[in-house]
Amino acid sequence: MNSMHLSERICSARQKPLELYVFVDPLCPECWALDPLIRKLQIEYGHYFKLKQVLAGKLTALNVARRPLIVERSGVVCDTPIFTKDAVSSPFLASIAIKAAELQGKRAGSKFLRKLQEQLFLEKENVSDLLVLSRCAEESGLDKKEFLNDIHSSSATKAFQCDLAITCEMDVEEAPTIVFFNERIEDEGIKIAGLYSYEIYVQILQEMLEEIPEPLEPPPLEEFMQYFRIAASTEISGIYDWSNLYTEREMKKLLLQRKVRKIETKYGVFWEYIQ
Repeated sequence: MNSMHLSERICSARQKPLELYVFVDPLCPECWALDPLIRKLQIEYGHYFKLKQVLAGKLTALNVARRPLIVERSGVVCDTPIFTKDAVSSPFLASIAIKAAELQGKRAGSKFLRKLQEQLFLEKENVSDLLVLSRCAEESGLDKKEFLNDIHSSSATKAFQCDLAITCEMDVEEAPTIVFFNERIEDEGIKIAGLYSYEIYVQILQEMLEEIPEPLEPPPLEEFMQYFRIAASTEISGIYDWSNLYTEREMKKLLLQRKVRKIETKYGVFWEYIQ
């Protein structure tokens, strides 16, 4: 079981006992900070659950006075305020763009969302600008022409409206929120709103499974980078239980092989897979 490839753990179509609905607002710093925790959960316990990502569309990040946010456990550090006057001129367009990306596949949508969040939280770009969204699509490996057609299509709009309907139906009022379901339709799900430590999510998995789940070992470092494309040093340290110094040394090996590039920001060091 521990030799299972990362794509098999996360994307396998085989029957799994749990389903997780992850409600996110792409403009919310806490949702950006949740992402590394979800990745770690998928790596260690992805053979137990399927994951459905839903855009909550609550615009939490615009409606609440943001406080400084430093989330060391997740591997993402993001300070505030990030929402300058023109940071997001048309917030719903960012969500519709994500649904347009998902029309090219679930993984394509996830990669695009991650790239969009990087542009917003690291580069302070206006992610409702069509040029920025187009660049995100290109850098995520999407078919840019198809993406630009889809972003103006009724299909992307309807997909976003469907997410909003699910958000309302499940009475989700905050982003991020995760709802855990098991195979028994008659059982209610467990809803956890907000951002918590990784151990809390594992504990809920255990409660839902009614057994102690067996975690898988993390994949080889290059496989991890190849699959997720970009990661912070702190996230890599958390995934592999390495010291910051050891992580830097291992990433430098990939750097010397020209398989990654190093991105230094005021929020920490990120690594991007470039092969």
